[in-house]
Amino acid sequence: MFDVLRGIISKVPADYVDIRYEKMSETKIVLNNREIFQLGTNTGDGFVVRVLKNGGFSSIAFTKVEDVEKAIKICLENAELISKNSKKKVKLAEVEVIKDTFIPSLREDPRKVSIDEKLELLMHYNEIPLKFENITTNMQYTEVIREKYFVSSEGTEIREDLITTGIRGMIISRDGSLVQNVRVGIGGSDGFYRLRNREEEFEKKTKIVLDLLKAEPVKGGVYNVILNPDMTGVFTHEAFGHFSEADLIEDNLSMREKMKIGAKLGSDILTIIDDPTIPNQLGFYKYDDEGVRARRTYLLKDGVLSGRLHSRRTAAEFGEPITGHCVAEDYRYAPIVRMGNIFIEPKDKSFEELLDLLGDGLYILDAKGGQTSGENFTFGAQYAFEVKNGKIVKMLRDINISGNLYKTLMDIVAIGRDFELSEVGGCGKGQLNIRSCHGGPHILVKNVVIGGVK
Repeated sequence: MFDVLRGIISKVPADYVDIRYEKMSETKIVLNNREIFQLGTNTGDGFVVRVLKNGGFSSIAFTKVEDVEKAIKICLENAELISKNSKKKVKLAEVEVIKDTFIPSLREDPRKVSIDEKLELLMHYNEIPLKFENITTNMQYTEVIREKYFVSSEGTEIREDLITTGIRGMIISRDGSLVQNVRVGIGGSDGFYRLRNREEEFEKKTKIVLDLLKAEPVKGGVYNVILNPDMTGVFTHEAFGHFSEADLIEDNLSMREKMKIGAKLGSDILTIIDDPTIPNQLGFYKYDDEGVRARRTYLLKDGVLSGRLHSRRTAAEFGEPITGHCVAEDYRYAPIVRMGNIFIEPKDKSFEELLDLLGDGLYILDAKGGQTSGENFTFGAQYAFEVKNGKIVKMLRDINISGNLYKTLMDIVAIGRDFELSEVGGCGKGQLNIRSCHGGPHILVKNVVIGGVK
């Protein structure tokens, strides 16, 4: 395949050109309660070509190799048109030339597991909550295999596979007009083994959704809170992480001013990292879709902004180091700047110590959607517990938290020594990234606004 791709770009009259070819297979099984709503596998393949000419940068995606000449002609014309009509000329940061093949080591390759067995496992987990009459479910198994080949005019040639498996869904409980739900998800990027022997996760979520029917709604107010690793991760990803993606702030002068390297944005104990190189995690990859080696990147160190996530184009634009964070959903798209594994670095507090420091407040667990508007955010949580005198007292429901990013970063006053990254991911910025991963330790945050009953 490398010979074919080299041949395609070898005669392109441009300052720079790269091509990515990808074969993708997606298997999905969906259950609505006990009914099979969807079961099947879709396959596809295609090419993405990117051209830089006279400062104009253009891309095109196509699926048929016989369309390559037409596609490259269009891409070149678009690059020249952009160059003529744009004052800002695109430059690409220099990177090392790489020739490598990376096939990840899997503990049980999902391609060697029959679809019958996958369905049986999904139905087995689905049956755990359905033993209760007042529960309904929506569960799905997903498997995405991407075989990627990348060649650039600079000489880089990379083959890398990404294999993602997961079981996720919603468990819904009802008592008259009261309806509660929780999300459940297991999976990862290092093999089918992660899906086996996970009954405890589904049993735990079933108990939670039943207990929520008896829980009290939270009273609105301002609280000191402990966030569990999932809530910590979602806050880090949504409220902070997107502002660390260079392409989202490059044309926003006010955000670029606030997000200057060296700015004091958080408390002294707070360090935030994005690291796609952590083995066996959902967000792991070795090379991004520009052929750049992934790097561990400190975004915030001891409360001070110390880095951001880049493509080759944005690294040149900002005059900052390349990071290897330019990722595409699949063969239909050119890559954009994305997070890999983003997390708050753990510190020294045990969970019991965090409870003692909290005294009175809320322990908030597991994210349930949310949105950001500039530097302000609102997130839902699946449930919480009231804490009195450092002791967990009772379960609460209908949790929403809101706040300002910069104030909240300063209000993080203690960080746990535990650490957990998500097993299922997802980010919808521009394209879908199913391997977007987040997490961290438990953290203690003061003065958090909680929406609820009066």
